[in-house]
Parts: sequence; structure tokens; C-alpha cells
Amino acid sequence: MESTALIIQNVSVHINLDEKEKEFFISLLEPLTLKRKQILLAQGQVCRHSIFVNSGCLRGYMYDRNAMEHVVSFAPQGWWIGDMYSLISQKPGIQYIEAIEETTVLRLSKDSQELLFREVPKFERFFRILIENSLVAYQQRLIDNLSLTAEERYLKLSKQLPSLINRLPLNQIASYIGVTPQYFSKMRKRMLLQ
Repeated sequence: MESTALIIQNVSVHINLDEKEKEFFISLLEPLTLKRKQILLAQGQVCRHSIFVNSGCLRGYMYDRNAMEHVVSFAPQGWWIGDMYSLISQKPGIQYIEAIEETTVLRLSKDSQELLFREVPKFERFFRILIENSLVAYQQRLIDNLSLTAEERYLKLSKQLPSLINRLPLNQIASYIGVTPQYFSKMRKRMLLQ
């Protein structure tokens, strides 16, 4: 199987696993390689996996009723992603998840996750912490969108994902911070002149 060192390191931040538990966890993972712009999950599909980015980068996005794209999240190497609403409710989702560049992921199906919870209960703690961190991040993003300027949101994203910011297409950054690509281009020029 594809290298699992990074996901084991990610899990080990929150829980300690013995070798048998690591092997069981790894046995439940499904490796997948995505090409640039390949869709991993489409709007209307039920999200059936938690997805760990082993290399590359994914993005979550949706379209509003005016067909305007809104980037909801980025998931670089070492991050988890999924359509949380769909994964938890098992109802059709509203997000697309797409590879920004060639990306390798490790997927854990919802059924395998439930088996993991029964066989290695400490994983319930791990996924609870992931969900709590995700909730905090989304709440902070909402607060930032209401209280920070577009320039401040861009600077915050640059600090949060410094190794990724130069790899992201500018129109996706603009969408993430909630401005048009044209406004974003003018804003960046203005920032460079300061």
C-alpha cells in the first residue's frame, strides 16, 4: 500500500496506537491517485468516505443558484476533507471535491470507520477531535468573512497555508476569500505597491 507514515503521524498527534492497531487501521484505508482537476466527489452524491490527503491538494467547492462557484475549503498534504453534512447524514451532498494538482489520498469508508470505532474505540476520540477542529475552523472562517476585509482574509490565508498559496490558482483564492477574480487582481496589485 501507498506510504502510510503521514497518516499514522497525523493520528498519533491525538491518540497512541500499538502496532496491531496501526496495522488494522491501515488495512481499512483505500489508496487513490487523482489527476489534476479530477472530481473525487460531485454535488448530489452521498459522501461515503473521510479523505486524507497524502500528497498534493484538494479543494471543496459548491455553486450557488446563480452558478457562481464558492471555494469552501482547501486540503493540502496532511489534511482531512469530506462533505461533512453528507458524510454524517448520508444524504446527497452540496459540495464538489476536486484535485487542484495530482493528488494521492487515503480514503476511509463510513462503514470501515464504524468498524474501526468498534475494534479500536480510541479512534472515536481521534475523529471527535477532527470534527471539533473542523467546526472551530468553519466558525472562525464565518467570523472572518463577516469582520475582516478581503485583504485581511487573503493575508490570513497566506499565513495559514504558506507552502500552498503560490500553488493555488488565483481565481480559487479569490473565491475562497469571497471576491471576484478582477477585484482580487486589483487588490493584489495595490498590496504590492504598499
